[in-house]
Amino acid sequence: MANMMDEFEALLNESFEMDTPDEGSVVKGKVIAIEAGQAIIDVGYKMEGRVELKEFAEPGEAPKVEVGDEVEVFLRQVENSKGEAVISREMARREEAWDRLEKAYAAEERVEGAIFGRVKGGFTVDLGGAVAFLPGSQVDVRPVRDAGPLMGLKQPFQVLKMDRRRGNIVVSRRAILEESRAEQRAEVIGNLTEGQEVDGVVKNITEYGAFVDLGGVDGLLHVTDMAWRRVNHPSEILTIGETIKVQVIKINKETHRISLGMKQLQEDPWDVVAAKYPLESSHTGRVTNITDYGAFVELEPGVEGLVHVSEMSWTKKNVHPGKIVSTSQEVEVMVLEIDGAKRRVSLGLKQTMRNPWEVFAETHPEGTEVEGEVKNITEFGLFVGLAGDIDGMVHLSDLSWDQRGEEAIQDYRKGDMVQAVVSEVDVEKERISLSIKGVGGDKFAEAVGGVKRGSVVTVAVTSIEEGGIEVEYEGMKAFIRRSDLSRDRAEQRPERFSVGDKVDVRITNVDAKAHRLGVSIKAREIAEEKEAVEQYGSSDSGASLGDILGAALKSSDD
Repeated sequence: MANMMDEFEALLNESFEMDTPDEGSVVKGKVIAIEAGQAIIDVGYKMEGRVELKEFAEPGEAPKVEVGDEVEVFLRQVENSKGEAVISREMARREEAWDRLEKAYAAEERVEGAIFGRVKGGFTVDLGGAVAFLPGSQVDVRPVRDAGPLMGLKQPFQVLKMDRRRGNIVVSRRAILEESRAEQRAEVIGNLTEGQEVDGVVKNITEYGAFVDLGGVDGLLHVTDMAWRRVNHPSEILTIGETIKVQVIKINKETHRISLGMKQLQEDPWDVVAAKYPLESSHTGRVTNITDYGAFVELEPGVEGLVHVSEMSWTKKNVHPGKIVSTSQEVEVMVLEIDGAKRRVSLGLKQTMRNPWEVFAETHPEGTEVEGEVKNITEFGLFVGLAGDIDGMVHLSDLSWDQRGEEAIQDYRKGDMVQAVVSEVDVEKERISLSIKGVGGDKFAEAVGGVKRGSVVTVAVTSIEEGGIEVEYEGMKAFIRRSDLSRDRAEQRPERFSVGDKVDVRITNVDAKAHRLGVSIKAREIAEEKEAVEQYGSSDSGASLGDILGAALKSSDD
């Protein structure tokens, strides 16, 4: 009998050892009672345990458990000090969830979960018992300011990373949205064709254009395609939320990028530019932009022309265009050139005004006396301001009858008012020559009126210089170079003359325009010798040059 009892006890112990589950495993149990906020669960093997009701609740929902329900729990301890099994529904769900999530992660499948909390850098997500981290950058395709509407809402997520040993899971909601969006974009783009006219809603405005929602896919409306006229910023003609008509210009099937246009739905003003703005016709326009090289003038919306800096003013050279015109100013311009292929119009501002040199030439013929202010003094003369904002130049040689130019110019200062005579007007070269010494009459013409080239006149020496001598004839100064002082090289010495000496010279040149008189002692001597040979000698007489000159001198004495 004792042996039978021992065998029964051994079998019973063996049965307990085989059937009692291991701690740390998931077991099935039955809810036998609910009391004091806890569910009492019979897990078999003569074991019962208690689980808080909140462990049966989904995030944001009430607990779902009733007496009689069969549930899985995690056996943490077979028996505690009260003789009860220590069990957890939450840990059982976590283990179950991890198994399920690992399979989904391996298969790259979506998982369902609900955002239930906010943590640093993101949110916590309940994935059916396992808690995952949702980074803030993975919540949506765009930054989310208020995540309230997303809290507690069951929705799909993509598992990006998981480590069971460390208990880390990272998920993304953005990946799901981008995938759905890509599918939606592909469907919308598949229904679009280039050249198609569609309605869209302005979603965002930037410096370079606007993004337009075409019903699930965005297209870029570049600022240059908004209107034929110049648009400085898209906000000038568009507002966010506005519904507009656009044309599909281009679709990139690979990148799913769509280029849109508004101006393409309007008539191109360039179709009639050549007929509407013939060459050399004048029009009124508005200055829209000023650059270093000129100003852009809008003739009409969509048609702009460039006034190059060289075509802005007759008189203001090397001046920034902003000194001549200002933005939004109404100006009259002339059409100089049209390039329809390049959509360019060249305009002129100065061409709408008369050339001031032409006007001056008409109103101030040569010989007219004028008065002006000395604007500038250079090494070769004076610049004098005249009517029409133009300048005339007085050359050194036209400053004085009595002084050399280098000396006479020392008497003038900027701002001096001077009287002068118009000597020449060259409209093409935009040059006006003036003469101060010509005021009161042409003394040169009066002095040399009866003198011709070849005449012999007597002059007085006024200055001795290294290169020659300065002489005077009837108040007009002339200069005899060293080489013209004598036919004999040994006598070509300025120092053999003295100031006040009277000398006979031959006129070699009379330049009435330049008011210059050319004289030469050498030319006179050569002319006299030639005349003596012709009068007193012959080629067959055998007379020497000395004989001829002696006869000529004797004849003159007789």
